Amino acid sequence: MLTRRRWLGLALSLPLLPGVARAKANLTIFAAASLKGALDDVAAAWSQAGGKAPPRLSYAASSALAKQLEQGAPADIFIAADRDWMNHVATKELIDRTSRFDLLGNQIVLIAPKDAAIDSLAITREGLAAALAGGRLAMANVQAVPAGKYGKAALETLGVWPMVKDRIAQAENPRAALLLVARGEATLGLVYRTDALAESQVRIVASFPERSHPPIIYPAALVRASRNADARAFLDFLRSDGAKAIFEKHGFAVLAKVPSST
Repeated sequence: MLTRRRWLGLALSLPLLPGVARAKANLTIFAAASLKGALDDVAAAWSQAGGKAPPRLSYAASSALAKQLEQGAPADIFIAADRDWMNHVATKELIDRTSRFDLLGNQIVLIAPKDAAIDSLAITREGLAAALAGGRLAMANVQAVPAGKYGKAALETLGVWPMVKDRIAQAENPRAALLLVARGEATLGLVYRTDALAESQVRIVASFPERSHPPIIYPAALVRASRNADARAFLDFLRSDGAKAIFEKHGFAVLAKVPSST
């Protein structure tokens, strides 16, 4: 007698009869945590425009998602928060290199709780010391997560890293760092500008000069193992005028050009 598990395995291995099709799997998209909100809206617009099932969106730090891809996690599209992690999966032959493009740009800022007495501050030793007043600076992991790496680079460039390095509250991604500040568990936070704009319980108190860190760029690419016919269509939609308007509404700079129709 066949058990249910054995029966399902046998059924999945049998060839399809003519005229019979299995249900198409939804797109699975691995995306940097800082894209949540904006990419949720873009995915909803894509689904509504094409009458397709909404994609499955998996958000986490780019480093964590890249490692999941290395371990064989199924995904169709990868959108990282920096070029380094996209380069990493490219060297592992995990993406279709021809599909890769730079999608978005962003900025990093310092934030404080909404009800804090700080209105603005200078990113100097004196300014940060006065603002922190013995408290913590929340930011994403400075060794692996793009937001943390950008932030550390900026703090080093401005000569304040030695003063704050022992006051860091490291989080798994910038959204987690944002939450620490919103809850009042950290005095200041270093996050993407788009994250700060999405949270009503914090306010921006300083912005970092662009020259203080490498350019913040979000590359997107098709995962090489993907067999979903909708994946390339979604990549094209990310570069459409409709998607551009959504990304800009959320505070991102759109770097990608609309695909040529020829």
